Amino acid sequence: MKIVSPALLSHYTTFQLGGACPTLIECCTADELIKTVQQFKKDKTPFILIGGGSNLVVSDQGLNLNVIRYVSQNPIIENDEDDVTVCASTILDDLALYCVDQGLEGLNYTTGIPGTVGGAVVGNAGAWGKQVGDVLKSAVILDSDGNVKTVGVGYFQFAYRHSHLKETDEIVVSVTFSLKKGDPVALAQERAEILKKRAEKHPDLSTHPCAGSFFRNIEPSSKAGKRQASGWFLEEAGGKNLKVGGAYIFEKHANIIIKGPDAKAQDVHDLHLKMIEIVKKKFDLKLVREVRFVGRFNNIKERDQEGFW
Repeated sequence: MKIVSPALLSHYTTFQLGGACPTLIECCTADELIKTVQQFKKDKTPFILIGGGSNLVVSDQGLNLNVIRYVSQNPIIENDEDDVTVCASTILDDLALYCVDQGLEGLNYTTGIPGTVGGAVVGNAGAWGKQVGDVLKSAVILDSDGNVKTVGVGYFQFAYRHSHLKETDEIVVSVTFSLKKGDPVALAQERAEILKKRAEKHPDLSTHPCAGSFFRNIEPSSKAGKRQASGWFLEEAGGKNLKVGGAYIFEKHANIIIKGPDAKAQDVHDLHLKMIEIVKKKFDLKLVREVRFVGRFNNIKERDQEGFW
């Protein structure tokens, strides 16, 4: 484990924003995570857990609690026939590549999606009408008391970009997916096509710091009729012209906020409120965040369970 004290959280999010926290502990393996969480629980030390930081905006003022970062740059994966068990600290795209190499079908759509496997499970990440909850078989989690338990797919109550864990203090330790045999050559071709499509529409995080799509697509139960891309509604409402401070909208995708050279986390927060406002005004639709805010922000108009920590 690596301990950084204090830690500047802008170094640990894809937005490259955020102040410091007292201590950040980097855990790579399940054992490291379990020991750290259980010690914090025993000592009643407040903390939050993050993964790759790809879906997070940290306050400019930083945090007054500790952070556990559960990420492994080296994939921790094994498979038993068509079942793949992976440490939740593994980068999601590393898992996608592993499955291609092994000729296993069922997770190729996660190609190029940033973040960790654990974060993908909590947020039920996906693309093109598919989501990780569709192929999850079981998972090892830490409950709110720090106890280790194994749960099945029903435990997560998966919905579009949502799981029950967004409403609890539980943590994903490792995951088993039930996949099926596929053609490695065909899977590799599909992966290459997905990466090409993502490169055409999504920014390079190394040059355009962001958190990817900021809002969920519009649900079919709404006035949208069927689920439609939030980016379309934002563009129609004039979203690409919006800018607050150093934060602005990506020219190729109206649902992506980019951190400019002088941007603050508060700029991102205020810009996202303007995005919500223009879509509500033009279409009478309410945008729902995929990205989460953590820490203190000014001008908060609403604070829901999934939107803020």
